[in-house]
Amino acid sequence: MTRTVAIPLWLLILILLFAGVTFASHFLFPSVRWFFRRRMERVVARLNTRLKRPIEPFKLARRYDMIQRLIYDPAVTRAVADEAHSRGIPESVAFERAREFAREIVPAFSATIYFGWGARLARWLSRSLYRIRLSEIDLAALDRLPPDAAVVFVMNHRSNMDYVLVTWLVSGAGALSYAVGEWARVWPLSSMIRMMGAYFIRRRDRGALYRRVLARYVQMATAGGVTQAIFPEGRLSIDGRPGEPRLGLLSYIVEGAPDRTRDVIFVPVGINYDRVLEDRFLIRAHVTGVRRFRPPLRQVLGGLAVHLWRRVTLRFHGFGTAKVLLGPPLSLGAFLETCADHPTESLAAELMERVTGAIPVLPVPLVARHLLDGAFRTPEALEAGIRDDLAWLARRGIELPGRAPDRIVEDALELLAERDVILRGLAGVARRPEEADLFAYYAGSIAHHFAKGEPG
Repeated sequence: MTRTVAIPLWLLILILLFAGVTFASHFLFPSVRWFFRRRMERVVARLNTRLKRPIEPFKLARRYDMIQRLIYDPAVTRAVADEAHSRGIPESVAFERAREFAREIVPAFSATIYFGWGARLARWLSRSLYRIRLSEIDLAALDRLPPDAAVVFVMNHRSNMDYVLVTWLVSGAGALSYAVGEWARVWPLSSMIRMMGAYFIRRRDRGALYRRVLARYVQMATAGGVTQAIFPEGRLSIDGRPGEPRLGLLSYIVEGAPDRTRDVIFVPVGINYDRVLEDRFLIRAHVTGVRRFRPPLRQVLGGLAVHLWRRVTLRFHGFGTAKVLLGPPLSLGAFLETCADHPTESLAAELMERVTGAIPVLPVPLVARHLLDGAFRTPEALEAGIRDDLAWLARRGIELPGRAPDRIVEDALELLAERDVILRGLAGVARRPEEADLFAYYAGSIAHHFAKGEPG
């Protein structure tokens, strides 16, 4: 037992390497994971004492466990068998495809990242770019929602700032889980988005197996009480107007209703901006008909450099107002009791009507309406037109901007002048001839409020 054994150096190195890997995998890594898990649980416990809607256990489950639970779900295993049969492949191959989809979809939520710096960064970015407006009445309405219900915020999609803005505004109530498109599936952005609790969805090339995996994840999250945020339009508006609703995610929530014990409360959210950061790219996509646009890196970096220079020289005064309004909540359980035929289509139509009704009216869209035809107008004529608009909106029960007509015109013209998109002359103010699409884009965001007639 005490004799010296001579072995080659390469064998000694190999033995030590295997011993090190075994120690790390069986002792070190589990201890490190346990340490961080315990730390996260303490953070979540402190957060839940101040959140109006505590973080649900489903959202805190380990990502590996959620993937396993998802791929072994009975509905998914049936879809795997159907996939194998329809494509003539072994079930093991179809199962691996399902596992790949699950890894792609399931997030890796981190409460520390979400509330530690994610919400703070969202707040700083929102307030550094816009004057933020959210009604105190709306916040009070959120507090009155049933605490045991799953809340789903349903929003119009104006800008990628929508994610940032709403994340901050509801951070005091709980953590949101977004459905994010393929545009964000790039490293390291994808990892950060997953840690913020978002999940990725494919807009194209979606087979039956993928749809079933995604449907079951959405249904599990809803049954687990996860607070979600979805865009029924599915993609950014490229003409400024609210789009037609897509039924994908809503259909998954409706299909899972019979298996859930908790109700689902949909909260319509209307968002609008005096200036959308990516408006030029969206308008170009609308004009060319090519949605898959990628802004040139040089153009993006150039715009960022100009913006930073304006900040350094104290010439940046913000992009105007960004406003969020909430529409009347809708209980899925109560809605399904009164709607037996085509419930998903009827639900989508009802929710979009409530969302569009809540889209805020802001100075730039209001003034853009009156400058759309390209004619010159004096500030006094614009004020008179805005005054008629406000009276019309008040009669229809639309929330008003909270500023007098002269201030609305002054603020809007200042923002438009900074962008050099208007002309000034003795006859008054007019849009530049080449900016017709820009003005149509902003006027379109509130055109539906005037669809049933014109003020007068």
